[in-house]
Amino acid sequence: MSLLAFRFQSPGPIFFEIGPVAVRWYGFLIAMAVIIGLVIAQNLAKRKNVDPEIIGDLVLWLVIGALPFARIYYVLFEWERYAGRPGDMIAIWQGGIAIHGAIIGGTLAAILFAWLKKQSFWQLMDLIVPSVILGQAIGRWGNFFNSEAFGVPTNLPWRLYIPPHRRPLEFLQFEYFHPTFLYESLWNVMVFVLLMALFFWGLRRRNNLKTGTLAFVYLISYSLGRVWIEGFRTDSLMLGDWRIAQIISISAIALGLFGLFWLYIAKRPLPFQFDKSVVND
Repeated sequence: MSLLAFRFQSPGPIFFEIGPVAVRWYGFLIAMAVIIGLVIAQNLAKRKNVDPEIIGDLVLWLVIGALPFARIYYVLFEWERYAGRPGDMIAIWQGGIAIHGAIIGGTLAAILFAWLKKQSFWQLMDLIVPSVILGQAIGRWGNFFNSEAFGVPTNLPWRLYIPPHRRPLEFLQFEYFHPTFLYESLWNVMVFVLLMALFFWGLRRRNNLKTGTLAFVYLISYSLGRVWIEGFRTDSLMLGDWRIAQIISISAIALGLFGLFWLYIAKRPLPFQFDKSVVND
């Protein structure tokens, strides 16, 4: 077998069971992503002389803001599926959360947190986005265990087996599909490495990296991968003939490029700098 030959097959969504209680891989991975991300972000905060306890508080706000928005976003664009089954709308453990909804909800929560705590929103984002993208890389494996968010059929050496009950009707005769969860997970790991490299480069250059840079690089780099990978998906959220994730990703790329232009070419301060001491660092 070729070194590049990998046939993925989910063992199922259940991690383990204790009596009537079932722990799902999806929930376990999200919890691990939050814990690992918190440790990383607090360590980065120490290097920037930011109180790590602030990051701990922020992470709680992000979780509270991100998860409901991620589910609401998904349900709204899949309304025909959930309209007749209101109980399923809150069944987040079954999968069906949208990362763009999580980003929107988390961003709103972070702006409110920064305002209340008199912190720079952009400095907080620079400290947290490496953890966010790593969490996305980890969370994508939840799609693997749930046999969801896969691509179109493929015969490539690396392919994902999807059980018949999880296949779209138009692809019922196919067994193997593009493992888009893997593509995005690997892409996100590369973005994580890029963000960490930029962070430590900025430290060595004595804060030569302007506040907000990592947040904008995150928007651009993650979204570039998402535009490409979304084209493989069979279950994209749609707005007419358009894939919502691609529309949002292209908009995020434009926003990220404009933000970098604003910082480095126009040399103007960003909004939401509630701690004025970091505006020009």
